[in-house]
Amino acid sequence: MSIDPNTTAGFALIVAAMAVAAYLTRIAGFFLMSFVSVTPRVEAWLKALPLAIMGSILAPIALHGGPAEYAGFAATVAVFLWRRNDILAAVAGMAAVAAMRAALGG
Repeated sequence: MSIDPNTTAGFALIVAAMAVAAYLTRIAGFFLMSFVSVTPRVEAWLKALPLAIMGSILAPIALHGGPAEYAGFAATVAVFLWRRNDILAAVAGMAAVAAMRAALGG
């Protein structure tokens, strides 16, 4: 059986499958953490995880980006250091990249 993503039904099926996969990924984390004792070391690891994920996303950009990406990287780091909020920092970085690309035409 093949699914044609160019049809409405095929596209809807693909989106539904991705939604189920994303949901199962999230629920698996809660299920697996029910077997882990939350020690101070585990708690420290969980608190450091969002910053580690953001670092793994930003590192390739810092190495291979252009002017717009560098502006977004700087905005992300600056807003995170200022507000200590990773979501706000990510939004600021995306806004900076979008603004720079609009200004530079690319």
